[in-house]
Amino acid sequence: MPSLNHLPNDATAEQLIDELDTFGAVIIDEFLSAEVVDAFNAEIDPLLAARSNNHAHPNEAIEFFHGPHTKHLTGVAGVSATFVNNVLLHPIFKTIGDHFLLPNCAEYVLNIAHVLDRGPGSSDQLIHRDHDVWPRKMTSTLGGHVQFASLLALGEYTAEMGATRIVPGSHRWPADREPEPSEIAVAQMAPGSAAIYLGSTLHGAGANTTNKLRRGMHTSFCLGWLRTEENSYLSVPLERVASMPRRAQELLGFGVHDGIANGEGFLGALDNQVPADVISRTHAGSAASR
Repeated sequence: MPSLNHLPNDATAEQLIDELDTFGAVIIDEFLSAEVVDAFNAEIDPLLAARSNNHAHPNEAIEFFHGPHTKHLTGVAGVSATFVNNVLLHPIFKTIGDHFLLPNCAEYVLNIAHVLDRGPGSSDQLIHRDHDVWPRKMTSTLGGHVQFASLLALGEYTAEMGATRIVPGSHRWPADREPEPSEIAVAQMAPGSAAIYLGSTLHGAGANTTNKLRRGMHTSFCLGWLRTEENSYLSVPLERVASMPRRAQELLGFGVHDGIANGEGFLGALDNQVPADVISRTHAGSAASR
């Protein structure tokens, strides 16, 4: 059985890019410190406790994909400052996004961020590629990457608890090739570590055969001109957006995708202005009037 390589959280850009170029995935040890993990869990524990396993979804295939034993917390940027400051704005994400996504866009954005408590009885998830949420004809002809993602361990993350299975090198495979069991690695990690992989890399959650919850967070970024999986414009209250660092606002889609210099368009404007600027003025005025 193959394994995934581990890098420290101070790995160089060259090391990160080389691992992802070669294997399509890498584990970053201590991506978050123990103190940050504890603070994050303290923010989200009561929110997940209030969630039901039987979350409604308009598409039965998606319900099947996640399984009946998983609790989801979505819209994380709207409820957790720890996520915004320590995950969304993590410098490793910027290094990877700048290298793999900027060649195909003027700006990249958060595609989706959700915390998943996969409970006992969860079965093996379908092995898949994240970038297949968009039309395969587009991703196969673009000539570059459209997405990258991470799975962050927010607690124990062992094979028995359903640690994510990842297929090293599958980012270079034909779209119809399926992995043999001997080609699948298991991303066992300590809390705070993160498995980062390209959108073209095959992976899927494992079966949880224990009596414990396996908590992980899936975060992905995509080209700024794509429709995102999660609608951050509605999931994050504008009052919180207004108080965020400018870079966080842009990653949540409140900037613009300005391709004018490349002979392209100006996407995502609000009254021909940058939405983050409008939000800042509006909420500054509202605060002054109170």
